[in-house]
Amino acid sequence: MQSDTDFTGKRVLVVGGSSGIGNGIAHGFRMRGADVHVWGTRGSADEYDAADGSDLTGLGYACVDVGDPDAIAAAPLPFDGLDVLVLCQGTVVYKRGEFQREGWDRVIGVNLDSLMHCGMKFRDDLAEARGSMIIVSSISGLKANIGNPAYAASKAGAISLTKTLGQAWAPLGIRVNGLAPGLVDTKLTKVTTQHPDRLAGALAHIPQGRMGTPADMAGTAIFLASPLASYVTGHTVIVDGGLSL
Repeated sequence: MQSDTDFTGKRVLVVGGSSGIGNGIAHGFRMRGADVHVWGTRGSADEYDAADGSDLTGLGYACVDVGDPDAIAAAPLPFDGLDVLVLCQGTVVYKRGEFQREGWDRVIGVNLDSLMHCGMKFRDDLAEARGSMIIVSSISGLKANIGNPAYAASKAGAISLTKTLGQAWAPLGIRVNGLAPGLVDTKLTKVTTQHPDRLAGALAHIPQGRMGTPADMAGTAIFLASPLASYVTGHTVIVDGGLSL
């Protein structure tokens, strides 16, 4: 009997799957039999470094700047159809750069606008497969985020978009859900994870007493895309070790 988490023969695209959380999710599906392709920002897979949390072994790859709607529209289709679309793209601008127009526009463009552009690009493929779309947001979308207004606003928008598309696309046979990570050790969180005092302060507020891992996020994504979640639509699962409690 086939397991509910066996994705053998399924076609999975992870946008932002070249490193960090997205990379962990990509390998989670790959290890369960899926044919997985990722989109990243560098010219080729060879340009990624394992030190940045990148492992593209066994994954297809394409360079697509999702901050550019025209680049999304022009990106080649990785498969002849699509069963699972994971939208894990994200960027942040520190040192109060998001209070400036350039920083604000870039973060909103990548973290929010591109979710809709990618979803629309693959909507018909997902509908044909009666597939699943998973939007990765953040617990920053549930609260204030000092110094990063665009990041927080974009993640709140992602959570809202998950609800709206979940409702709009359910009649098409597409389940849209999301997950909201807490503190996960990735290149975007090095401002915290590479500073012992900041890290200790952050861990003190996490009931489980540890950071999350990309594999933790993968487990939730796999559940949401699987038949185990067949009646879950429009919801964002918080995966933060209790940080937001």
